Amino acid sequence: MPTYLYRARLTATNAMRRGEMEATSPEACTQRLQANGLEVLSVKPKPEGIPPFKIPGTSGVKSRELVIFSRQLSTMIDAGLPIVQALELLSAQEQNYHFKKVQLAIKSDVETGMTFGDALRKHPKVFSPLYCSLVTAGEIGGVLDTILTRLCTQLEKSDAMKRKIKGALTYPLGTLAVSLLIAIFMLWKVIPTFQDMFSAMGNQLPALTQALVDLSVWVTDNILWIFLVLIAVPTIIMFALKQRPIKKAVDTILLSIPGIGNVIRKTAVSTFTRTLGTMLSSGVPLMDGLTIVADSISNIAISEAVLFARSRLSEGSTLADPLLVTGVFPNMVVQMIRVGEETGALDTMLNKIADFYDEEVDDAIAGLMAMLEPLVMCVLAGVVGSMLIGMYLPIFSMSSGVKG
Repeated sequence: MPTYLYRARLTATNAMRRGEMEATSPEACTQRLQANGLEVLSVKPKPEGIPPFKIPGTSGVKSRELVIFSRQLSTMIDAGLPIVQALELLSAQEQNYHFKKVQLAIKSDVETGMTFGDALRKHPKVFSPLYCSLVTAGEIGGVLDTILTRLCTQLEKSDAMKRKIKGALTYPLGTLAVSLLIAIFMLWKVIPTFQDMFSAMGNQLPALTQALVDLSVWVTDNILWIFLVLIAVPTIIMFALKQRPIKKAVDTILLSIPGIGNVIRKTAVSTFTRTLGTMLSSGVPLMDGLTIVADSISNIAISEAVLFARSRLSEGSTLADPLLVTGVFPNMVVQMIRVGEETGALDTMLNKIADFYDEEVDDAIAGLMAMLEPLVMCVLAGVVGSMLIGMYLPIFSMSSGVKG
């Protein structure tokens, strides 16, 4: 029940009263105060405090929180609880401030007569087109609890795949970033110390050492600009990748890179087959399903291949033929889809392909890591090792001269 702050005057003595009161509405709060002999001056909702920070442009809702919400809602609906009451119970126990606001807004919209699916569509940052379409299909078919259970499975598998890919990329990217920072620190702080010692020797420095000293001087003179570039470059790259032509070119190049392209292709196949299979099993038309699936694939080159298949399908083609023409999907996948179309069990076949490719993604990530780990270590060893050798070469040369 909401809490209201009030300011009132005691009618008998004109004494001022301030306080707070729980009530169903401002009007109810006013009536209770007047019944106690108070002249109400103002009633306003109690501020809930500063909301937790969230990154601009994001929903502030984690995938795991959405899965828990969907599974609990499915259980309540299966138990016969009306959806408005279920949403009220879920919002009351929700700990995430941002998700709580969304749930309360959905509950309010449903109470006014809006369908659950349409209410979800008002929050696209939280609920994807896939989620909204499946919920709408569940409402129409009277199987919303079953659809929500399928959605939970879909979300859990999708989230697990994202974590695998992020985990695979964290090590090499983190190692390269650390090696870059180590190199900058050594050039900025360590090598200048050795430079003073080299100057005292008065001898001509080896080529590698001289190059490091010159580079150190440049880094020291431009250290502020270097750090600004390190901050600006990732920002510029992120902005550039939001431009469709640039992202499409990058996505196409990534597909052709050994190892990385294999992971991206197999991940896209798994996403495509599982998402489309889930939608077809839930009663979503194939044409609508292909449109939503194309939006769920991050690689534009593969997404456009799916849209091409959709356009050919609208002209009377099968799904398998245009997918084969694009050259993006493996022949085995296309042939299994063809069998699914011919037998009338396309949804079942798509789910089987997805299960198979989930394991393929694991193997592809393992292979990529096996290729990247030694490469990253070689880069790190090369950067740090060359600096150490360059700094100690004059000392070795001086020692050799003394022995001679």
